[in-house]
Amino acid sequence: MTRTLLELHGVTAGYGGGDVLHSVDLQIEEGSITCVVGPNGAGKSTLLRVISGLLRPRQGSIRFLGRSLLGLGPRAILGLGIVQVPQERSLFPTMSVLENVRLGAYTIRDRGLIERRLAAVRERFPIVAERAREPVASLSGGQQKLIEFARALMLDPRLMVLDEPSMGLDQRSRTIVFETIGRLAGEGRTILLVEQNARSGLRLATHGVVMEGGRIRLVGPGPEILANAEVAALYLGRAS
Repeated sequence: MTRTLLELHGVTAGYGGGDVLHSVDLQIEEGSITCVVGPNGAGKSTLLRVISGLLRPRQGSIRFLGRSLLGLGPRAILGLGIVQVPQERSLFPTMSVLENVRLGAYTIRDRGLIERRLAAVRERFPIVAERAREPVASLSGGQQKLIEFARALMLDPRLMVLDEPSMGLDQRSRTIVFETIGRLAGEGRTILLVEQNARSGLRLATHGVVMEGGRIRLVGPGPEILANAEVAALYLGRAS
């Protein structure tokens, strides 16, 4: 039996110019990989902003392990175990790989816990140990994305939220990133993924979500959505 980790019900949210999300219902099951796909402007990034506390919904409810997230800021939500890896490169280029990874634990005061987490991250991502003292700017785009994943793991998150992790990467780097996401899920991590590379994302996902116009149009197992002819024609384009 799986349990619901995150639940959105009737969430409506937007910016000064109007609502972007319209009565969104969504459940994220513990141990799953949920991939959200849809055209530009569908509301995918706004959905992630609402979950991470960067945008407050106008209506609806958001619950994480049964606790309401409404009114909580990003730091409080981070403390509950929801960690987002943004689409934009968020590393400090002149700082070393190790310094960037350590920054993931900036909310932790227990030095012993930080060192234990760092040891686990080094084991999980050998590049952290191999390139520890090098400036992160010396790494390729794909390697930098792995460092962002490693930094996120310093908080031992219950839910990892990944916004377009393959954006701007070459094919080989994309493959490594998706393989890494699959391994993280295999180790028990729950992943919520927004991905423009819809075929690769849905191929990996246990659960797929199709968004359009700020609404959820279709939910189902990732492979079923990938095989849906209408979805393929509207959102997936050519094979990738």
